[in-house]
Parts: sequence; C-alpha cells; structure tokens
Amino acid sequence: MNRYAWIALALLGLLAPFVVYPVFMMKLLCFGLFAAAFNLLLGYTGLLSFGHAAFFGGAAYVTGHLVKNVGLTPEVGVLAGTLFAGLLGWAVGSLAIRRQGIYFAMVTLALAQIVYFVALKLPFTGGEDGLQGIPRGLLFGLIDLNRVTTVGGNPLPLSLYYFIFALFCLGFWVIHRAIHSPFGQVLKAIRENEARAISLGYKVERFKLMAFVLSSALAGLAGSMKCLVFQLASLTDVNWHTSGEVVLMTLLGGVGTVLGPPAGAFTVVTLQSKLTMVGPWITVIIGGIFVVCVLLFRRGFIGELGRLLRRPL
Repeated sequence: MNRYAWIALALLGLLAPFVVYPVFMMKLLCFGLFAAAFNLLLGYTGLLSFGHAAFFGGAAYVTGHLVKNVGLTPEVGVLAGTLFAGLLGWAVGSLAIRRQGIYFAMVTLALAQIVYFVALKLPFTGGEDGLQGIPRGLLFGLIDLNRVTTVGGNPLPLSLYYFIFALFCLGFWVIHRAIHSPFGQVLKAIRENEARAISLGYKVERFKLMAFVLSSALAGLAGSMKCLVFQLASLTDVNWHTSGEVVLMTLLGGVGTVLGPPAGAFTVVTLQSKLTMVGPWITVIIGGIFVVCVLLFRRGFIGELGRLLRRPL
C-alpha cells in the first residue's frame, strides 16, 4: 500500500466517530489490533496459538485492577497491562516453542486455561461477575476520558475515542514496522522453511520467542484498551472462545496480510452486533459464513483482493 492509502485510512479513522456509533467503533479497533497481533504470530511466523485470550484478558484484568483499586492513570494502567502480557507471553512462549504444530497449539491452550482458572479464583478479579466499574480517569492527569462532546445534538465520547484510536495506530505501526524489517524477513523464512533458516545460522527459537512476546504484548494492549472502553474485565476475555474468535477473524480476513486481520475482526464484530436478534443461532450463521469464505476465498477476502490487484495488502 502506498502513502496515500495510509493517509486515507487515517482520515477515515479520525472521522469515524461522527458517522459510526463511537463505542462500537472502539470495539472494532480493539479487536482489529488483537487480530493483527495474532497474525504476527500465525501469518508471519507460522505458529498457531490457541491461547491468545490469556494475554488479551490478562492485560484487561491488570489494567482494570491498577486503575480501579490502585488509582493509576489510564495510560500507566494500559502500559502495565501491556508489559504484563509481554511477560506472560515470555513465560508461555518459553515452554510452547519447544514443540511444533498441533503440540504447540495444545500447549498454548493448556497454559491459557490455567490463566482462566487463576482469573476465576483470584479475589480481585470478581470471579464470575468480573471486574466491573473500571474508571477511565484522567489521561496524563489532564484529559477526562469520561468527557462527552455534543456534536450536532449527539453526545460523543471523543476524548476516549481518540485515545483508543491513537493506541490502535501505535500498535498497528509496530506490527507493520516489524513485518517490513529484517526481523520480519527472518520470521517469514522460519514460516516457509525452518530447517533452512537453521542452516543459515539463525537462532530460530530466539526469533520465535521474540515474535511470541511481541504478539502477546500487543494482544495485551488490545485487551487493556477494551477494558477502558467497556469499563469491564470479565472471564469472557480469557475464555478459549475468545482465542477461537481471533483465529476466525484472521483466517477470514487473510493470514499473512497486513490489512486482512483487522478487516476480518471488523467483519466478525459487525456480524455479531447485527445478528444479536437470532440468539444462539448467531454462532451457526457466523460458522456458515466462515466455511463459505474459506471455500471461496482461500487467502481470505483481503488476500484474494490483493491477488486480483497484484499487490500485497
């Protein structure tokens, strides 16, 4: 993508809260970053994790606890949640990268279930009720994230939205920069032919662990953002269903593409919002859409679009 396309996307993001319900748009940004972080691991390193909800939800709990019970400002809470997710990713990744394929996926799932159990039993998490009433507070001690600005008669939480949008842009820039750096080229080499990467002298396990930690930290950033938007951290955030959803988002948009995972996340979250009236059948409908898309768009719809345009997206 060229510079003008990125500028156009940035302008769309800046103008979005005046067109789309801001809270819904912030949810899209949170899950878009979550999917992009997961894609760094699956699409560019070839590692399928079934436990990424542990980092997403774990960071949400840490941020919520520090902001609500310790009284930290939101930016410090988000930073702490991101660092926690990175450290947790280092601990999980150090064990998981010793295995490959389905064994790697099962190790991540098992360790994520431990995090789920811990979140259920720790006293400060609220158990099944979750951590509720998380205050948004004052950004840098100056900007009230609860402030609502009336535009055209509509109350809009612009301070919170632009904070979330700035965090999304920062996280997405880090992912984009990593992909197009020498580090990213090594990750692609590992994905394509790990044995050859080893023969070239690269310490494959070190690069895998670095990718896992970076992906975990950015997933944690997305979780911290979400807990401020909804003022809630719950067991749903660390549940294996959330890990499955991010896999679905990434495959739907296009594994190994820059814009695919956010587009897949936007699609899934929008479908979940629009199909709430069908109740439990929503899972069946989204599953059917996923099957159709996988059969018709093997590279995901953004991947297929890039193929038609003959340029990576």
